[in-house]
Amino acid sequence: MNRINKSELVLNSDGSIYHLNLCPGDVAETIMLVGDPGRVNIIADFFDSIELKKQNREIHTVTGTYKGKRLSVMSTGMGTDNIEIVINELDALFNIDLKTRFEKSEKTVLNLIRIGTSGALQADIPVVNSYLVSEYGLGLDGLAYFYDKGTSVIDNELTSGFIKQLEWDSELPKPYGIRGSDFLLEKVGHTWPKGITLTAPGFYAPQGRELRLKVKDNTIIDRARQYKYNGQEVTNFEMETSALYVLSAMLGHNALTVCDIIANRVNDDFNPDYKSSMKNLISEIIERIAKL
Repeated sequence: MNRINKSELVLNSDGSIYHLNLCPGDVAETIMLVGDPGRVNIIADFFDSIELKKQNREIHTVTGTYKGKRLSVMSTGMGTDNIEIVINELDALFNIDLKTRFEKSEKTVLNLIRIGTSGALQADIPVVNSYLVSEYGLGLDGLAYFYDKGTSVIDNELTSGFIKQLEWDSELPKPYGIRGSDFLLEKVGHTWPKGITLTAPGFYAPQGRELRLKVKDNTIIDRARQYKYNGQEVTNFEMETSALYVLSAMLGHNALTVCDIIANRVNDDFNPDYKSSMKNLISEIIERIAKL
C-alpha cells in the first residue's frame, strides 16, 4: 500500500480536504446531494438539530439529525466534473487517513442520494408533482473511461446497445451506462416511476439547445428517446447522475438519483411552481432515508 502524495491528496492548512473544506467527522454516512447551494438550507430546515455548517465555493454542507438519524446535505454545483471532485473527496474523508495519507483497511460505505431537477424526454411524463428515479444512468460525458476500474462496473450490454442503436459518432465522448444502487432503489426509490437518465456534459449543445452556436448533431436527444433496455426507456436528462453512479460503484458506495421533473422537452412544457413540488419531494425522501 503506497502513501498518497501531497499533490494528489490536497489538504488545506487546517487539515481539511481541499475543495470541500471539510475534516473527518464533519459529514454523516448518509448524504443528500443537490446541485443548487440555495437548496441546502431548504433541506436543512427539516433537521431537528444542526451541528455543522460550512461553505467553500459552490459547496455548502450542513450536518444534523432528523428523527435520531445523523444526516448531511451538500451542494455539488452543476455537472459531472463537480461530481467527480465531490465524490472522491467525500470518500477520502472516510476511507483515507488524512494524517498518514494511507488508505484505511476497513472501509465505510456511504449512502449518496442526489435530489435534482430534470427534463422529461417522453411525452407521457407530466411536469407537475412528477418524480422519477434513475434506475440507470447513461453518461455522455466519458468520465468512466478515465478510471482503471471504470469499464469493470458499467453495464456493458446497456452501453453497447446504446452505442450501436444510435450509431454513435466516434468524435464524441464514448457513452457508458450504469445501474444505481439496488439497496437505495429498494429503500428510497421503491414507489416512484423509474427510467434511464441521460447525463449530458453541458446544458446547451449536449442537450440539443442552440443560442448563437449551432449544434453539431441535433438529433441525439430524439434518437436517445427511442432506446430501451430491460423494459426501461430513456425518460429524462440532467448533468450529474452517470458520474455519481460510476464513481460510487468503483468506490463501493450506494448512490441513487431522484428527480423532480420540471420540464418536458417533447411537449415544450414547464412547471413554474416546481419549488413547491421540490419541497414535497425533499420531505418524502428525508423520511425514507431516516429509516436507512
